[in-house]
Amino acid sequence: MNSALPQPSDPCVHGMPRLPVAEARRRILEAVEPVRGTESLALRSTLGRILARDMYAPFDVPGHTNSAVDGYALAGAGLPAQGESEFPIVGTAWAGQPFDGAVAAGGCVRIMTGAPLPSGTDTVVMQEHVRTESQAARIGSEHRIGQNVRVAGEDLARGSLALGAGKRLIPADLGLLASLGIAEVPVFRRVRVAFLSTGDELRSIGEPLVTGAVYDSNRYTLHGMLQQLGVEILDFGVVRDDRKSVYAALREAASVADVVITSGGVSVGEADYVKETLEALGAVGFWQIAMKPGRPLAFGHLDRAAFFGLPGNPVAVMVTFYQFVQPALQRMMGEDPVSEPLMFRAKSLSRFRKQPGRTEFQRAIVETDANGAIVVRKTGTQGSGILRSMSLANCFVVLPHDAGDIEPGTPVMIQPFFGLLR
Repeated sequence: MNSALPQPSDPCVHGMPRLPVAEARRRILEAVEPVRGTESLALRSTLGRILARDMYAPFDVPGHTNSAVDGYALAGAGLPAQGESEFPIVGTAWAGQPFDGAVAAGGCVRIMTGAPLPSGTDTVVMQEHVRTESQAARIGSEHRIGQNVRVAGEDLARGSLALGAGKRLIPADLGLLASLGIAEVPVFRRVRVAFLSTGDELRSIGEPLVTGAVYDSNRYTLHGMLQQLGVEILDFGVVRDDRKSVYAALREAASVADVVITSGGVSVGEADYVKETLEALGAVGFWQIAMKPGRPLAFGHLDRAAFFGLPGNPVAVMVTFYQFVQPALQRMMGEDPVSEPLMFRAKSLSRFRKQPGRTEFQRAIVETDANGAIVVRKTGTQGSGILRSMSLANCFVVLPHDAGDIEPGTPVMIQPFFGLLR
């Protein structure tokens, strides 16, 4: 953690101007640093992990100039300018059994996809464009020199950068590394994240509900979001609202984790108690963010662990996680760059009520209409406790700070969930 941590003198801590979303995100990213540990894993085990070192091609890929299609290989200089020409077929080249020898001018070789081009050839004509008669191929004038050929090293030249450090490995990356013969891959160690919920009204699944009690949903949404990121998850359960319990849980969590996340206990009226408990273990600032849902946020550190205190309402937990916690975790995981969430424009089919002075994240469904246009409609009531509004949605409609009500037909910016899910 560094100097970007909120200090007690931070005006936002004491209820003065609310922090814009972008500013809060900037401060958080400046305050966290990538983990230092690395490990070497078998290639099949690295999907979703962050590459810890640049990887270079030890040889050309492809290793030889080869055919991109099934067809006939020949010297392109002999292609007819008009009409058809006949080329004697002098042999066959297979991917695993190259043609042995050179092809004389005016001749051709039957060739399969991936087979090395025989000496004397530089062009492949797709088999669908060739008429064969006996041991000859008849080829017309609609072809060009060099077509349907994959040149050695055109994917990766020997010594060139194959994948850069900080890359989150996707299936294509695993295939790329396999094509280079790389069996062991250096990746950053997993970030360890401990999380817990606070509240005397919360019950874990399986416990009986009494009047006023509710089942804790936040730990399950947090677990799902953390699991998608690929971190090491430490679930500390539900902690009761008393000083000793919270202190003990947070102290243990901070001793074993890189990041500690709580849900609940950071709204106005609760902050003094939570602040007293947390600051005994570290330095935590309480922010008011100019956003809805998710206005209250606590951020700082407990000993060496980064700390996020999220609101208690289920939707607010998810919104603040995606906007603030996830990018911080990506940075700590070593992912580079930590990009802004993907956003694009869509036409609203719904009316969105909005007060100027805050950024709002409303839950919606983006789709294409009968004309192929991108349109978006809200999922219904937008209260921060209505988790179904998130379950039905596939995007956030992001209504900017100064905007007022949005009428149907107005273009709006959306943040699709597929751009948030890693």
